[in-house]
Amino acid sequence: MNRRHFLKCTASAAVAAGLSGWRCSQEKVQNPNIIFILADDMGYGDPQCLNPESQIPTPNMNRLAEEGMIFTDAHSGSAVCTPTRYGVLTGRYSWRTHLKSGVLWGYSPMLIDPQRMTVASLLKKCDYRTACVGKWHLGLGDDEETDYSGPLHPGPVDVGFDYFFGIPASLDMIPYVYVENDHVVEPPTETVEEKREGGVFWRGGPIAPNFEFEDVLPTLTEKAVGFIDDCANESPDQPFFLYFPISAPHTPWVPTEEFRGKSGAGLYGDFVHQVDHTIGQVLEALDRHNLADNTLVILSSDNGADERFIEAEDHDANHIYRGQKSDAWDGGHRIPFIARWPEHVKAGSECSKTICLNDLLLTCAAIIDEPVPEVAGEDSYNILPYLLDETDRSIREATVHHSVNGTFAIRKGQWKLIFTCGSGGWTKPEADCEPRDPKWQLYDMKNDVREQHNLYNERQDIVQELDALLKRYKERGRSAPYASL
Repeated sequence: MNRRHFLKCTASAAVAAGLSGWRCSQEKVQNPNIIFILADDMGYGDPQCLNPESQIPTPNMNRLAEEGMIFTDAHSGSAVCTPTRYGVLTGRYSWRTHLKSGVLWGYSPMLIDPQRMTVASLLKKCDYRTACVGKWHLGLGDDEETDYSGPLHPGPVDVGFDYFFGIPASLDMIPYVYVENDHVVEPPTETVEEKREGGVFWRGGPIAPNFEFEDVLPTLTEKAVGFIDDCANESPDQPFFLYFPISAPHTPWVPTEEFRGKSGAGLYGDFVHQVDHTIGQVLEALDRHNLADNTLVILSSDNGADERFIEAEDHDANHIYRGQKSDAWDGGHRIPFIARWPEHVKAGSECSKTICLNDLLLTCAAIIDEPVPEVAGEDSYNILPYLLDETDRSIREATVHHSVNGTFAIRKGQWKLIFTCGSGGWTKPEADCEPRDPKWQLYDMKNDVREQHNLYNERQDIVQELDALLKRYKERGRSAPYASL
């Protein structure tokens, strides 16, 4: 991507249309604000703009799609949350760390090396005001078990964020507290009993006296909107980056009264409907401050939906895709991805190319014309040309998928190879495989997107090619070619 050509074209378009987006002078172009909203366990089939048969009202997600671009082949870096979040911020697959399977817990130490470049540190270096509001789930502190009685270092404020407010891990994981910057807002001095009623599930353990599960999403929304308000009022000429990893619709499903019974997909659908309202609050804040034109908003999810407790038979949270959260099948990691950037991203457009959430780092670097060192963003690709509709070629050579139990899969073009006979997750454990099942699975994703016809025995040439490619990615320590911008 030629940055000078990009700025010249976009600035000229802005002037011609009388827009306030890229404000140019002889020496300076104002960089865009960037908001990355990451839903928790929301499936591809939940937004109506991606699945017309969805039983959940999603007017604000629909608005984003109408005013921006939807990606129909977007993937999280993992089929569960912690590894995906690591990839979002670092541009690197989490399986390159010590976390080879599963997720972190509320008392786990920090997973990101504070010396490693993140999206936040990259943008902060270029004079962005940065904040993370929401579910962190990447560990806090450097002890074997996090001590919440003192300062929480390393943490979000040590990897590029000027401000953090949120919860340590998933909303069903202890301790149940809010953390602001490097300290607990209110210590967990009480105990809550475990609850297991379908999707209304949380583990028992330490909780802050005033912590209420139903209040978490509204509180996070208020803090995120407050950050936008502060940026607009206090430093209107300084661009900002808001990483907004919301806590829903992950269990426990606790929609507030305003949203109960408002969807056709039970309690889960009501909670997704509330997520949509949260997105609307963010969009309203941008409109209120006339920031929409110069703000790139991206909405996605950390993995597929957990369908184990969804009772609505007429709603397919993962749409037509096989499997669910945790699986190497596409239902585990094919996720919604919608981007809006007025006057730069064509309204109502669609991209069918394969992308991964790891691509955020290199894409942001391209937007601000900042080089990335060779020791950063090892699995990140610049997808800005897709956003600007400047190319039809495949930018990613291949994408590595990873399941909850550490099973690998790799996708290159139309071919996907899964290194197990099962799902790699909860849907079909390897122990449930039949003796006649091939040891691995190969699917033609162009002609068999539902992954029903295993071609492992018929196309050993493709199996060997993809097997060799994954081994090369592991050995090289990176899958993306290094190219300084």
